[in-house]
Amino acid sequence: MTTKTEQFLQETAEVLKDNILDFWLTLRDPRGGFYGEVLSSGEIQADAPRGVILNARIMWTFAAAWRRLRNPAYREAAEQARDWFLDHFFDPVYSGVYWSVTAAGEPMETKKQLYAQGFGIYGLSEVYKATRDPRTLEAAIDLFQTTEAHFADPVNGGYIEALDRDFQPLEDMSLSAHDINADKTMNSHLHLMEAYANLYQVWSDPSLKSALEQLIDLTCTRIMGPDGHLQLYFRRDWSVLPGAVSYGHDIETSWLLLECAMATHDFTVVNRVRPYAAALGKAGNEGLLPDGSMCYEKGLGDILDESRQWWVQAETVVGNLWLWKYHGDAAAADRAVACWNYIRDHLVDHAKGEWYWAILPDGSPDVVNPKAGFWKCPYHNSRMCLEIMTLFE
Repeated sequence: MTTKTEQFLQETAEVLKDNILDFWLTLRDPRGGFYGEVLSSGEIQADAPRGVILNARIMWTFAAAWRRLRNPAYREAAEQARDWFLDHFFDPVYSGVYWSVTAAGEPMETKKQLYAQGFGIYGLSEVYKATRDPRTLEAAIDLFQTTEAHFADPVNGGYIEALDRDFQPLEDMSLSAHDINADKTMNSHLHLMEAYANLYQVWSDPSLKSALEQLIDLTCTRIMGPDGHLQLYFRRDWSVLPGAVSYGHDIETSWLLLECAMATHDFTVVNRVRPYAAALGKAGNEGLLPDGSMCYEKGLGDILDESRQWWVQAETVVGNLWLWKYHGDAAAADRAVACWNYIRDHLVDHAKGEWYWAILPDGSPDVVNPKAGFWKCPYHNSRMCLEIMTLFE
C-alpha cells in the first residue's frame, strides 16, 4: 500500500469518527430523538421541526457505523433514532411515514412522499442488521408493503412521487423547493431501489426481489437517458419533463445501481447492469472541475452551478472508487483522492465539526444553510468514509 493510499484511508477514518459522528452524537435530545436543526455556526435549534429524512438517515448512519466500528455509543444512537422514528413518524391510522413532526413529536406535514418511505425502509433495515430486533424488521416490511400497495403504478410501472396522508392523490407532489411537481422522479426511484436492496439483505422475500429488479431495470431503460445522464422528472407514462443535468446524482447512481444489482445475487442482473453503471460514472465525471471537486449541476440553458455541495463531493469520491475497483478505470482512484483532498481542505469544518453545506463559486463556505436540517444529514459523508473502508478491505 502506497503512502498516498495510507494517508487517504487514515484521513477519511479520522474524519468519520472525530468530525462527523462525534458531531452528531452531540445532537441527541434528552427528550428523545435528535434535534431538528443546527445552524452553520453550530447553534442548536432545540425547537425546530424534525424531518423524516434527517431522522431516517441518522438511524442508518449510526447503525452502519456501529456494524463497522463497534462503538457502543453508535448503537445507542441508532436505537434512539429508531425509537423516535417509530413513535412519531409512523402514521398509526394509515401506515406510512409523515414528512415532518414538531420537536415534541406531533405531526406537521402528514403527506406521504415516496422518497420518505424509501429512507424509512433503508434506515430500519440497517438498524435491524445491527440489532436483530424483530419490531424493527416488521416496521421495515410494513413500509415496503405500504409502498407497494399505494405508490406502485400497475399500468406504467414505477411509483408515484407523493400522496396525501390517506394515500389519496396530492396536487403538489414536489419533493423540495428545488424540484418540480412531477408524477415520478429519478431521485425517489433511486433511493427506493437502494432501500429495497438493503431490506432484501435481511428479508429475502420473492416479491421484494421482483420489485428490486424492476427498479434496477427502470433505472437503466427509463431513467437513464441516451447521453448517459439521468433524466430527473417524468409524467405518469414516463414521458420526460425538462430538468437539469445532475452530476452528483449521475456519479451516485453509477455505484448504487451496481451495488443494488449485486444485492440480487444474480450474475445475469449484475452483468446486464455493469455497462450502464460505467456509462453513468463517465457522464457524472463531466462535471469535474480543475481543482478535483465536482460542480453541482448544469441547469437549463447549459448554465453551470459551480457550487460544491457536500453530498456531491462525497458521492464523487465513492463513485470514482467503484469505477476504479469494479470497472478497471485506473485513473478513477486519482480522481477520488483529488476530490477528497478538496473536501478535506475546504468542506470539512475542522473547528466546529461536520461539513459545510457547500463551497460557493467564489471559494467561500456556505454559512447560510445549516449544518443539520431537513436535508443536511450525516448520510452521504459518513457513507463515503464507510465505503472507503469496505473497498480497501
